[in-house]
Amino acid sequence: MTSVALSSIAGVLLSLLFSYVPGLNTWYAKLASEYKRLLMLGLLLVVALGVYGVSCLGWFATGVTCDKAGALALLQAFAMAAIANQTAYSLSPQTAATKEARREGKYSRGDDL
Repeated sequence: MTSVALSSIAGVLLSLLFSYVPGLNTWYAKLASEYKRLLMLGLLLVVALGVYGVSCLGWFATGVTCDKAGALALLQAFAMAAIANQTAYSLSPQTAATKEARREGKYSRGDDL
């Protein structure tokens, strides 16, 4: 599996977790859009760095090497994960609990990612 595929899958899984896991989805829905974006980007960066780390340690063949070319592949994987994450979040339907939490959220302005 390539680093881009692995990171994209992780981006989609993060999006689905924050959309459907009870408790987590309502907590996330109450956040302001800016914080949602920053949180997701931070988590995706952790995933991308994790892919790079396991590849450099030789634990998992991701196609990323521990050199300049590998760092560029890491950047590509991060970008693809962010795209997959935002696409999955915008396409996944909101649960009733998420809609209610968004309305009740004192920090949310009602706007989506």
